Amino acid sequence: MAYQPPERVREILKNLPTGPGVYIHKDEEGTILYIGKAVNLRSRVRSYFQKNVDSFKTLHLRRRVADVEVISTDSELEALLLEMTLIKKHRPHYNIRLKDDKRYPYIKVHWADPYPKVTVTRRMVRDGSRYFGPYTSVWAVHQTLDLLRKIFPYLTCDRTITGNDARACLYYDIKLCSAPCIGAVSKDEYRAMIAQLMDFLEGRSDGIIKEIQQKMQAAAEALDFEEAALYRDQLQAIDKVVAKQKVIDVSGTDQDVIAFARDEGDACVQVFFIRHGKLIGREYFLLEGTDHASDEEVLQDFVTQFYDEAAHIPKEVLLPNEVEEARIIEQWLKQKRGQKVVMHVPQRGKKRELVRMAAKNAHDTLAALRQQWSTDRSRYVTAMDELQNALRLPTPPARIEGYDISHTQGQLTVGSMVVFVQGVPYKQDYRRFNVQSVTNDDYGAMREVLRRRFERHRDSVSGELNDLAEIGRKKKETAWTLLPDLMLIDGGKGQLAVAQEVLAEFGLTEEVPVAALAKQEEELFVPGRPLPVRLPERSEGFYLVQRVRDEAHRFANTGHRQRRSKVGTASILDSVPGVGPKRRKLLLEHFGSLDELRKATAEEIASIPGIPYEVGIAVKSHLT
Repeated sequence: MAYQPPERVREILKNLPTGPGVYIHKDEEGTILYIGKAVNLRSRVRSYFQKNVDSFKTLHLRRRVADVEVISTDSELEALLLEMTLIKKHRPHYNIRLKDDKRYPYIKVHWADPYPKVTVTRRMVRDGSRYFGPYTSVWAVHQTLDLLRKIFPYLTCDRTITGNDARACLYYDIKLCSAPCIGAVSKDEYRAMIAQLMDFLEGRSDGIIKEIQQKMQAAAEALDFEEAALYRDQLQAIDKVVAKQKVIDVSGTDQDVIAFARDEGDACVQVFFIRHGKLIGREYFLLEGTDHASDEEVLQDFVTQFYDEAAHIPKEVLLPNEVEEARIIEQWLKQKRGQKVVMHVPQRGKKRELVRMAAKNAHDTLAALRQQWSTDRSRYVTAMDELQNALRLPTPPARIEGYDISHTQGQLTVGSMVVFVQGVPYKQDYRRFNVQSVTNDDYGAMREVLRRRFERHRDSVSGELNDLAEIGRKKKETAWTLLPDLMLIDGGKGQLAVAQEVLAEFGLTEEVPVAALAKQEEELFVPGRPLPVRLPERSEGFYLVQRVRDEAHRFANTGHRQRRSKVGTASILDSVPGVGPKRRKLLLEHFGSLDELRKATAEEIASIPGIPYEVGIAVKSHLT
């Protein structure tokens, strides 16, 4: 029987506009499946529902389409921009997109400030700063900054720079800060140094090297050997960076080279950054949603998503093959750069070799990653098998929920629920609970957390939460509806007894296996077992339960800190045992602020007349 679209879709297809715009495919629940753009909305949208289509992806997608929304635009460029915005917002399943819902790190130079600092950020804003990146590894960014700071000793502190401070900090003594705070360099000298740092990040290092060599020679001739040694160390640091850079073109080309590799649904894109004729860096990016997509689609969608976030738009982008909407993308890139940008598919010569080199790097990177993923999957399977055998579980624990409690002196208690699926954190199902029913009672707090968790499960499966707005329209509430294959409680026999009590209350004793992990001996307490279970310390099962426990602990502590930060200063101090209004006033008058009080030691707190040593310890413990 020939395919027939739903009646609602057939009505929509009759009245589609013929101009440019964006179309949005949705399923019966209103979930967005795919977002696309078109020069002619009528012909493009109707093509999905023709009798014969040559794309498996289209065949699979249209079976789920129950509604189509169209948004007309005045131009193809507007359609491109709107499509990018909507994909970034909704991340539909059938769209190609950069893997991991996160922002990549950038080096940020706060150029608008009188004395610019250099920091790492994941968000670019129009505040007059200069950005360099993106990088795929925060570790690589910090490694780069560690080297740069030896060459260009920039500020890292939060002092207000007047040039009149009595003394500089330790970083000045170890040559990692130029100390404008004490007037060791003027404002103009400091800004000139930061300008050199930005030139260096852009690949313009020759002039900087020549200048430092001249300074080193002059210092040596003046017999200032300490100063000469400083310049020598800077040159050595530069060598470490420049050694990684490769001269590509003596003409000083400014270009990005993009190529990719694909294998069994995985796609890896490699980008070479060439600035002033030098290969100054390369990064790889993983894509998802590429199943059954053409190479042209993969390349085009990456280019638009990547340059939407890129800090720098080059003059030329080299590609392995043509993309259908190159003209519109060039027009968009020109707007972002302020100058003409060319997308080029080289057929011969050095540029073609660069594309081939990028493709080889993408292939090698993807092969290494797939090997790593295969090894990781094998470890997770081993870990789950070990836990099943050790804890006598009916099935391998594919879904593990971990629970922990965090508080300070019994106040502002927060419980955490973390979820691991197939041995990997499943963060969209993480939940926190602000405990209200008890204070200074870990057992009571755990009881409340578990009751609230399983009440949500009971309500979700019974249909009482049928208002999708209540539980979140954009993702399935697996956090509540799915029961764990193993519930892991942080604690010993007491916490295990609480968990058993709650499971019995909800009639889930037989359905939900539970264990408690004691911190000191790393032993697992299991119902019906008189002796604790000790997993081999080097086993994958042991590492997995530790990761779940540590992640639950981290998530609870983070939630507690966030809750504590929302409470006023007075309330925080009033909750410290032994601190009343009088002592609170003494503490704040002496230290000036809660932040300064946090920095103080227990001895410094207790040195205030009227503050006993045990209260000093309590204050320090409470604020740490």
